[in-house]
Amino acid sequence: MISKKNLTPLILSLIFFLMLGLSFAAVPLYDLFCRVTGFGGTTQVSKEAPKIVIDEPVRVRFDTNVQTDLAWNFKANKSLYDIKPGKVYKVEFEVENFGKEPSSGVASYNVSPSTFGQYFNKLGCFCFEKQTLKSGEKMSYILTFYLDPEMVNDPKTKNIDDITMSYTFFSSDYYKQSKVN
Repeated sequence: MISKKNLTPLILSLIFFLMLGLSFAAVPLYDLFCRVTGFGGTTQVSKEAPKIVIDEPVRVRFDTNVQTDLAWNFKANKSLYDIKPGKVYKVEFEVENFGKEPSSGVASYNVSPSTFGQYFNKLGCFCFEKQTLKSGEKMSYILTFYLDPEMVNDPKTKNIDDITMSYTFFSSDYYKQSKVN
């Protein structure tokens, strides 16, 4: 039998380890929650397109940005599309390094309004992958996506007719080692 004197430290130790375990699980659980619900504009990743196309287009704007310490020019070849839910689209983005040295960046994105994130399905994307460009180099990247036709049945999204998909390239050169003379 455990005495009262030993019970309190045992309970506090158990609480400590439980909280420690939950702190490590928080990030993957939050990520899973966002991917399942589309919370915060998190888009979905899909392996195949739906079989239904809805003939009521939604206007989608592609906004492109570059972090200030990355000497890149980044733009969508076409920034405004009228998208039919269920139909697959490809958007081409051009990136150019106008700096004097090679540099690397990673693109992240968000969808506005955020309630629409769960209906924006990517079939292929360059985002979250490190891209390295030599000085003066230009590259093209493709986003392949569709809007889930189920959006017309959701009261939060059925009347939305204008969506912004915003991409930002961030420098991934934070981990450069300093040169030793």
